[in-house]
Amino acid sequence: MMKLVVALALAASTSAFAPVPSTTTAVAARASSQLAAKPFEKAVGVTAPLGLFDPWGVLDDGDQEKYELLQYIELKHGRIAMLAVLGQVITKAGIHFPGYLDRAHTVAFADIPTGFGALEKIPAAGYIQFFLFIFFLEVGVMKDSANGAAPGEFPGD
Repeated sequence: MMKLVVALALAASTSAFAPVPSTTTAVAARASSQLAAKPFEKAVGVTAPLGLFDPWGVLDDGDQEKYELLQYIELKHGRIAMLAVLGQVITKAGIHFPGYLDRAHTVAFADIPTGFGALEKIPAAGYIQFFLFIFFLEVGVMKDSANGAAPGEFPGD
């Protein structure tokens, strides 16, 4: 199996050295005009040489509302990812909440391992608490669109 994986990796890497067919000037002109016509090229975060990175063409229609929504979602998910990494680091360092995860006092927070090992140790009541806490954050705390703020500007920032 390993030999097959290595062979496939080597075969795929040879395409890096294959000659590239030359393009005609018409195709090159059309490609450059498509790149120049992309909306949001002057937006914050758009950098050279890529410009606006939108490989699937989600923003080709130039819808400002959709762009702001995607900006908001990206910022929110980035913050959640940073909190997840911080939680992993803190748990690996041996810092745990005091007490128990369930009412029967059978599962202590210190007994929960990090990573995917935690999925099988957390009781159903723990998952319910987890999702209720996320619901509270979504509805009550992280509502920047409800207060008229720009994407990413949460109350208290």
